[in-house]
Amino acid sequence: MKAMLPTAALLVLVSVPWVKAVWLGRLDPKQLLGPWYILAAASRAKNFMVEKDMKNVEGVMVSLTSDNKLRVQSSRHGPDGCSQSTVELLKQGSRWVFENPSLGVLDYRVLGTNFKDYAVIFTQLEFGDEAFNTVELYSRTEMASREAMQLFTKWSQGLGFLSQQQAQLQKDLTCAKKILQ
Repeated sequence: MKAMLPTAALLVLVSVPWVKAVWLGRLDPKQLLGPWYILAAASRAKNFMVEKDMKNVEGVMVSLTSDNKLRVQSSRHGPDGCSQSTVELLKQGSRWVFENPSLGVLDYRVLGTNFKDYAVIFTQLEFGDEAFNTVELYSRTEMASREAMQLFTKWSQGLGFLSQQQAQLQKDLTCAKKILQ
């Protein structure tokens, strides 16, 4: 039971339909830089439950721009094959939270990490009339450690994601490797 207390302490507010998560530690954004695989995801997007069994591992390259914006380049499989996108996020205040409301990214933050192998990322999004949030498991390798999967599962469940709103992504790395090469 004591092992669950630190995780519970990190969960600050859960409200419907918005979930607010707070990372209470200090994180240097440079620790998140570089290549990542997204191996698992939990989402409240309206089509996620229908499409989750067809989602493949995604590739993400995180960098900082010269003006301290967090640049997130991703490559994922879509209806027309691999598609790539780039989003630049602005830092919110003094905390390690990024956003770009003009692109629909209201909140992007690290919930948990061991600073070298994995990170659990929370994102709050709004596209048109759809507002939702996601939790993703970033991994430096093509396979997640047990510790990483456990942390992802704890955060997903702790933030109220149902099991049908969670998925381990298919091991097709074709699109992921396009951005990570």
